[in-house]
Amino acid sequence: MAIHVARRIWTTLEPIHDVVYFGAGIKEAGVEIGLRGFWQTYFAFRAAPLGAVTAGAVTATFAGFHPDMVGRALPDAWSRTSPSRCLEARSAAATRLLRASGARDEECARAVELLLPALRGADPTGRPLFAANAELSLGQDAVAALWQVATALREHRGDGHVAALVGAGVSGAHALVLQVAAGKVTEPVLRTARGWSAPEWAALVGDLTGSGLVTGEPSAPELTADGVALLERVEAVTDESAWRGALSRLSEEAVAELTAVLEPLVRAVRTSVVPANNPVGMGQ
Repeated sequence: MAIHVARRIWTTLEPIHDVVYFGAGIKEAGVEIGLRGFWQTYFAFRAAPLGAVTAGAVTATFAGFHPDMVGRALPDAWSRTSPSRCLEARSAAATRLLRASGARDEECARAVELLLPALRGADPTGRPLFAANAELSLGQDAVAALWQVATALREHRGDGHVAALVGAGVSGAHALVLQVAAGKVTEPVLRTARGWSAPEWAALVGDLTGSGLVTGEPSAPELTADGVALLERVEAVTDESAWRGALSRLSEEAVAELTAVLEPLVRAVRTSVVPANNPVGMGQ
């Protein structure tokens, strides 16, 4: 089966965005501006384009995180620093990490040029994380601009994925179980990274078992035929929504050039920065 063009673009842009989660020095970048630890840095950095939003708003838009986990980070983060300082710090950290992975100004500037029609022409309806990121200035640094464009379009897809899950009647928490059952990430990594206890996870698996979507033990659930079909529908809707909502502004030639221009950087990031078993589900 051919891979949807929107998914091919995602596999190019996602690793570039992900340096701000998995790269060395991210926690320290947050601590330097007053934040407390990695997870407060994660939530504050990612939510910063939205402003000083509440834990409830982040739980809803990020989808899948335990509300208590979010509540330990927000709104306390905003008493320690500001969204504007978070935006500056995350951009600087991402740029440093991409340059360390071999990002060069000429290639990054060309990639930004190729992606701008999708960024500027994208439909923001129901996509708050995309819309907030799309409003940010790209600045003059080509590497920083590439990270920001990749981030905005990545969040466009993510917002659409959440909508696809909601349309299929799947909560963010139950979607985590489906990802584990699909073999995209292991249970200990995803459950811990999203803040769910073992008993809570077992209950989520029990829900999906009762619905006929998964089978097996909580630590190693497997998709049933119905589970496979559901997940395939959600992913297909996500791909098509990302394409129609933004990426279709790119010509076939632009997509080919984009992937070729960024391939060395993406390969370096996936090899040296993004772990193979990660909660994003972006395997090596």
